Amino acid sequence: MRQIILDTETTGLEWKKGNRVVEIGCVELLERRPTGRTYHQYINPQREFEQGAAEVTGLSLEFLSDKPLFADIADEFLAFIEGAELVIHNAAFDVGFLDYELSRLGEQYGRLADRATVEDSLLLARQRYPGQRNSLDALCKRLGVDNTHRQLHGALLDAQLLCDVYLNLTAGQSEIGFGGADEGASGTPAAAIIHFDSSAAGQRPRVAVSAEELVAHEARLEKLRKKAGGRCLWDPPALETSP
Repeated sequence: MRQIILDTETTGLEWKKGNRVVEIGCVELLERRPTGRTYHQYINPQREFEQGAAEVTGLSLEFLSDKPLFADIADEFLAFIEGAELVIHNAAFDVGFLDYELSRLGEQYGRLADRATVEDSLLLARQRYPGQRNSLDALCKRLGVDNTHRQLHGALLDAQLLCDVYLNLTAGQSEIGFGGADEGASGTPAAAIIHFDSSAAGQRPRVAVSAEELVAHEARLEKLRKKAGGRCLWDPPALETSP
């Protein structure tokens, strides 16, 4: 499976206000392994940054004035992501901006969804860590990804950090093992896999939970439900809670 970890930087927070993409960064994965291929491009937005946006990225219109327009790099960018699954943190933001840029070039360019599928790593993080901060910086800290060199937002740097975060966040999903008959998960030879004999483990201990502990547990879950918007990770699928 081919995946592209993607990030953009923009002149402001809303494309509906005419803000533009100023930087694109991509990192390629193949079967969850970085291939070494990246795509990085600065873009001349032909408009000023909104207040605060330039400080976040460290970019300026003067620096970008001699960079290509989005129209000049669109075909190259689309060729790089063609047919891949895009992994984007807060995907609605980046997809909205990129679709806006494509719309400016004409109907023949379509939308991002015409060329690739999208996986939102922010939604994955919220499912795994409900009620917690799930920004890229917060996830780097939680998952042990070194981001001490991230002083400013940069599309390629953020894509590289998100690559490490995503692989840690989804670790174990590929461990089920859909390889060939002679391979285990992640290409491990079947002969090297250690099989656990559950019959040798003996009877599992049973722990009795007091009524007070059950009440405290439910109170904690209720707090998580409120933060997570209605339900938490430990609720069974059939459980209904108030929004």
